Amino acid sequence: MAKIIYTHTDEAPMLATASLLPIIEGFTKQAGIDVELRDISLAGRIIAAFSDLLPAEQRCSDALAELGELATKPEANIIKLPNISASIPQLKAAIAELQELGYDLPDYPEEPATEAERDWRRRYDSVKGSAVNPVLREGNSDRRAPQAVKNFAKNNPHSMKPWAADSKTRVATMGGKDFRANEVSTVVPESGTAQIVHVAPDGTETVLRAELPVSVGEVLDATKLDVAVLGDFLTEQVAAAKRDDVLFSLHLKATMMKVSDPIIFGHAVRAFFPETFAQYGQVLDDAGLSANDGLGSIFAGLDALEGGAQIRESFAREMADGPRLSMVNSDRGITNLHVPSDVIVDASMPAMIRNGGQLWGPDGEADDTVAVIPDSSYAGIYQAVIEDCQARGAFDPTTMGTVPNVGLMAQKAEEYGSHDKTFEIEADGTVEVRLRGQVLLSVPVSAGDIFRSCQTKDAPIRDWVSLAVRRSRISGMPAIFWLDPTREHDQQIRAKVETYLADEDTSGLDIKILAPVDAMRETLQRVRAGQDTISVTGNVLRDYLTDLFPIMELGTSAKMLSVVPLMAGGGLFETGAGGSAPRHVEQLVKENHLRWDSLGEFLALAESLRHLARFADNPRAGVVADCLDRATETLLNEGRSPQRRTGQPDNRSSHAWLATYWADELAKQPDNPELAARFAPVATELADGAETIQQELLAVQGSHSGITGYYRPDPEQVEAAMRPSATLNKIIDALH
Repeated sequence: MAKIIYTHTDEAPMLATASLLPIIEGFTKQAGIDVELRDISLAGRIIAAFSDLLPAEQRCSDALAELGELATKPEANIIKLPNISASIPQLKAAIAELQELGYDLPDYPEEPATEAERDWRRRYDSVKGSAVNPVLREGNSDRRAPQAVKNFAKNNPHSMKPWAADSKTRVATMGGKDFRANEVSTVVPESGTAQIVHVAPDGTETVLRAELPVSVGEVLDATKLDVAVLGDFLTEQVAAAKRDDVLFSLHLKATMMKVSDPIIFGHAVRAFFPETFAQYGQVLDDAGLSANDGLGSIFAGLDALEGGAQIRESFAREMADGPRLSMVNSDRGITNLHVPSDVIVDASMPAMIRNGGQLWGPDGEADDTVAVIPDSSYAGIYQAVIEDCQARGAFDPTTMGTVPNVGLMAQKAEEYGSHDKTFEIEADGTVEVRLRGQVLLSVPVSAGDIFRSCQTKDAPIRDWVSLAVRRSRISGMPAIFWLDPTREHDQQIRAKVETYLADEDTSGLDIKILAPVDAMRETLQRVRAGQDTISVTGNVLRDYLTDLFPIMELGTSAKMLSVVPLMAGGGLFETGAGGSAPRHVEQLVKENHLRWDSLGEFLALAESLRHLARFADNPRAGVVADCLDRATETLLNEGRSPQRRTGQPDNRSSHAWLATYWADELAKQPDNPELAARFAPVATELADGAETIQQELLAVQGSHSGITGYYRPDPEQVEAAMRPSATLNKIIDALH
């Protein structure tokens, strides 16, 4: 039987899976397809990392490692839902919950002192941050808005707040002595095992990374962020926000850049509260209350700290005297500096742009903002969008063009693969990357600087170029490679792109290479003219643009189709961007209403089925896929997507309507009479029971869902909450 792997992840997607997966399993089984569920949730990954230390009944296999191995094989067919990219506070919270459930796990060791603690820290570090995507993404990214979704957005446009003529919103970035400015890059001359070594002024050597496998032809980079300059920059921006009377907001991605960005976040917290940290910084450090974990973690620990009330008063005084902080939740007093993982640049910047260049202040009102993006590598693209909107106004979803993306990400390409090669430097000196005794790269460093090295292998670059050409030819759209001629890494990549483009048939295609800011300006000009343009970018810009443009075009990035053609021939089908929606979980738990939209899952499943039809020579899979697409389009046109408020149809209602429309399409399709006959009675039952099903689903809303636990909720409680319609369950279970 042909097989699809469906992932069990976290938060809202995990809850939605409990409702949707039984429908998927029942429908696909009729086409000879087996759907298997694999747990790659944060809690599941923690348990797997410590399984050898747990009793037999608590152990589990390392599903992520197994899927990583599968991704290198041609038979791979994986549907990957959004998962938590754990910050330290999230990781600690998940550990605590598992401990309460009886798992004998150690606390996260902040400063490991023993061999056992170093082992625990290594295990936990393998789980935190974006631990999932680099393992599964053994191919490059093809993200685009499906035509049905784009058409629906044009006919049913989302709201876009107008821009004020006197908008003071801007991006602030270092522009010098940051990761971009300090970067050095080379092409590795031979395969082997490199080392990353710190060399002190007196010649003392400290190995930072003993074994770094490299391959011939790959692009290898090294760089640093000068934290002395960073501190001055952040202090200047705090003062500028106060002077200009705009909100101060910090935009990082601590979930993906899980070593560097929490450190940068900590510097921003200290820059905003300089007097408090000058007076009480050592006390906070001694208590394990780190600025890197954010204000939320510090405030939570003050009550148990001697003198905590005075420290809290000092924070409050500086908060009142400083500029207004942008808020994650003004009603609850959660600021932009509370939790590193709360503000993610590729989501927060588009939200600000969509909101007329404004974020929310402490008073609950929207206001202009200085958006602080310390490293200048990609900050300029957002400033270009802001300037465009200040000059021309908000985008119009009814007329704007679309911007698909072909992203270089295979085999941990570029910055998102740098976690294990990023270090906070302890002493002055030089960091060298050596291969067989030869120094490939050298970066002078000072104590406290953040050093980073990243790799981009040659085969993924060639595959990326080929995918871009293929998508341009299939779509008829021009394609722009976004590469910075003033950045050393991009210079190396550009040379390879030009070489590999010469090997492709580009006749009749419009393919060019532009600096990112120039590429953004040209793309925006085309977008406003209703013209479509493929962005061909590296790994970080892939994330940024596939949130930015979909949020402008569709109102959300969760409705994007995200296909990863794996280099070995298999397929990874991601269910759109948009995070894992912790606020949705809060509403579900308290009010039994889940507003998460599973549209991304519908789109990904259809592509997965088409891939299976080709790979496994299973034409029934193709029929099921086409019928699913038509059902999805009907669902959109009939307004059956989840609504936001309790008492309205939610995620579960949407799933029931999808099943109804899907069965109807299968029952009347002419290409496979056996499938049509099988689904005819199912379609009738679902149509006849539609009103009852919807009433049963709505009836449970308005009270606690009965779910306890957040990172590892009880599966029986989840199933009871997410499958409350006895009528629907009876019809679907019969398909099993």
